[in-house]
Amino acid sequence: MKQISASEFKAHCLALLDEVARTGEPLQVLKRGKPVARVIQAVACEASCPQDTLRGTVRILRDIVPPALPPQVWEVESEL
Repeated sequence: MKQISASEFKAHCLALLDEVARTGEPLQVLKRGKPVARVIQAVACEASCPQDTLRGTVRILRDIVPPALPPQVWEVESEL
């Protein structure tokens, strides 16, 4: 993984981002010799909206808020 100082990253940010996108090689940004950030290639999302990425990941187990009264005591049910 390529390492670069924060000041050099600041000076050449756009070119470095283009390089990461082109090569896919991550870039580690150092501040005073210690890692503070890692720049990685973005993964293309084919979803039309962010919620589409969650499709198929949720299961409905049961009704989380049951009715306060059973259907037999509702006046609407007795009129039908």
